[in-house]
Amino acid sequence: MALSDIERLESMWGVELPGDYKKVLAAHQGKTPEPCVFKVGKGANVFSVLLTAARDVDRASYSIQDSYDLIRSHVPTGIYPFGKTPGGEYLCFDYEGIAHQPRIVLVTVEMSIHPVANSFQELMEGLYDD
Repeated sequence: MALSDIERLESMWGVELPGDYKKVLAAHQGKTPEPCVFKVGKGANVFSVLLTAARDVDRASYSIQDSYDLIRSHVPTGIYPFGKTPGGEYLCFDYEGIAHQPRIVLVTVEMSIHPVANSFQELMEGLYDD
């Protein structure tokens, strides 16, 4: 993945992505984090894949841009996907009202939005094995 892929997303969305996310993305895009279970509401879900920023992706279902195109008309402005669950839900940055430290939310297949973590770092530190 080239740095220009991240810069392209930031420019297109008009945001600055968290530095810790950029480091993880550069090393692990398209992969499953280990551990991979996160808490959401009173339950748990699985972070199955870190979406890819690269434009020459063979598998569009793992593309940040294709994922964004699927959800953008159904979610408020400022919500951008970066991960996916096995059930087709999206882990997203929520920049609404927060310019530099977006919250993490889960966007379900019904396009409802649920809070997950206050930051990308908090999400990653909270992952656990099932």
